[in-house]
Amino acid sequence: MTDFSLTDTNDRIAKASTFIDDLKKGMNSAILGQEELINKILIAMLSNGHILLEGVPGLAKTLMVKTLSNLIKTEFQRIQFTPDMLPADLLGTLIYNQKTGEFDTRKGPIFSNIILADEINRSPAKVQSALLEAMQERQVTIGENTYLLGEPFLVMATQNPIEQEGTYPLPEAQVDRFMFKLLVKYPDKASERLVLRQNTTPSDLSILKDVVSPEQILDAQNIIQDIYVDEKVEDYVLKLIFATRDPQDHGLNDLEGIIDFGASPRATINLVRAAKARAFTERRGYITPEDIRYVGADVLRHRVILTYEAEAEELTADDIIQRLFEVIEVP
Repeated sequence: MTDFSLTDTNDRIAKASTFIDDLKKGMNSAILGQEELINKILIAMLSNGHILLEGVPGLAKTLMVKTLSNLIKTEFQRIQFTPDMLPADLLGTLIYNQKTGEFDTRKGPIFSNIILADEINRSPAKVQSALLEAMQERQVTIGENTYLLGEPFLVMATQNPIEQEGTYPLPEAQVDRFMFKLLVKYPDKASERLVLRQNTTPSDLSILKDVVSPEQILDAQNIIQDIYVDEKVEDYVLKLIFATRDPQDHGLNDLEGIIDFGASPRATINLVRAAKARAFTERRGYITPEDIRYVGADVLRHRVILTYEAEAEELTADDIIQRLFEVIEVP
């Protein structure tokens, strides 16, 4: 890439990214103590990906998504997944109209811009498949007609790590369709003190106004595709991914028998897409290894499948990913 074209990309990013600070400020005013999580949700949205959130109840996951939709002035739907749910409850169905003698299409809640799929692992496999197919294809078929979903389109699905009875765990092949798996952690004491004060004294979060239009988000997504990726950074990404498949070939002999299945090519693609979005939020027209490391664990933690031996040793996917970052040389 020439200096001229890189300068041009930087100028386009500077003009198109003016909403980033306002969006972060609005989110952080409503959601306290989750700055990094908010950054990564914005990165996933800008890179046109979807998010799987894992965390205990009461950590403001619903408020987080609703605040984001208010700030972007888009349609928001919260869908509570239950064991008796049917695909038609999600996608929509055909209703017979006695007056006309024809079937009318009644669209389901999936026809929104931002979706919160609450406790996705409580619904049967056929409902999970319907959602994940809509996420991948960005269209829904009802009867004989196919309908495109609106843009931007972001699905944030939650699952509870502590209540596993009566759940239908997502298969690895379906989890792979989420760009990020984010772990929602407890806020620190200072942040929780602010949460306490905000929710026990008069405050009105409804005063949050939209700071960005859907068209600006789509424009940003297009610009992000033009962000430059150096060949050395590509090599770094490929080494990380291939190290999850053949750790011994990359000097990780201690991981022999630990990784059952490594990351898929979709992980390679999503790692670079997310790194580009992170570079955009930093107002850069190129990505660095630091961008890769910033999003690496979130892209890989649900794609690196560990063996029973690893579980017996109480190792997690995050432990393995941290080991990769320690050993694989940064260009």
